[in-house]
Amino acid sequence: MNRETFGAIDIGSNAIRLLIDYVEQYDDGRTEYKKAAFVRVPIRLGDDVFLRGHIGNDRAEALCDAMQGFAALLRAYGVRDYRACATSAMREAANGRDILERVRLRSGITVETISGTEEADTIFAAGGLKELLDRSKTYLYVDVGGGSTEIVVYASGEKAAAESFRLGTVRILSHATDPAEWSRFEGWLAQVAALHNPTAVIGSGGNINKVHKLLEKKSRESIRTKELTTLYDRLRVLSVEERMEQFYLNQSRAEVIVPALGIFTDVTRICRIATVCVPRQGLADGIIRLLYRQYNPQYR
Repeated sequence: MNRETFGAIDIGSNAIRLLIDYVEQYDDGRTEYKKAAFVRVPIRLGDDVFLRGHIGNDRAEALCDAMQGFAALLRAYGVRDYRACATSAMREAANGRDILERVRLRSGITVETISGTEEADTIFAAGGLKELLDRSKTYLYVDVGGGSTEIVVYASGEKAAAESFRLGTVRILSHATDPAEWSRFEGWLAQVAALHNPTAVIGSGGNINKVHKLLEKKSRESIRTKELTTLYDRLRVLSVEERMEQFYLNQSRAEVIVPALGIFTDVTRICRIATVCVPRQGLADGIIRLLYRQYNPQYR
């Protein structure tokens, strides 16, 4: 058995995350990814960007502090390699390049700002999806983040279409969404429904993962749309404090889970989809798998 250690940093609009995995390759050809460390810091870069167009100094400092800590953990675990990616908030921040240069100087970590399409492709690379895909059916892969929502159509096991929308949980909470973007979102979904007739959603993101746990689903068990809608209706009439008390959520999750569920229920309603599969994989998982394959191209 051969073991290597890889790391990934995901700088999102709601939170930043560090994932470190041990990747074990066995003589029989099996490859297993085992979590060594995971750290999530809810810095909420999107709160600044979606309202004011730039990242303020307080959040920039918090980001630099967190990234210095992440750099220390990467060194302590002796990772072979790592990659750091920023998504929607950093893409839109007028001072995004300056902030990332400050991060590099303070922590030594170079961060790439990636597109919505690359974000969706990287999450797909995390794996766990191929086992869910029936080549005779069409699926919508839906990733709801803090600043954007990525949707990919998979038909006959292949990507048939993809689109990124500037609709995300932090953006919604900041009242920074454009009605025209909602119309584009709904119109695109209606076209997809008519053209591809998708039968299930594959849900991605911290909020749908939390919903899967709240509904006490087993690892590969799907969520029925009716269950999703019922939970959404229960949560959205509660205050943030009531969600925290009744569902044992931390404050950050209690705030963003409702707008996330709103997006998922919109997708299932417009496309008349009855089930949501949740493989519980994210951008950081995809980054690590792509890194491992880069160093070990024989294992794909």
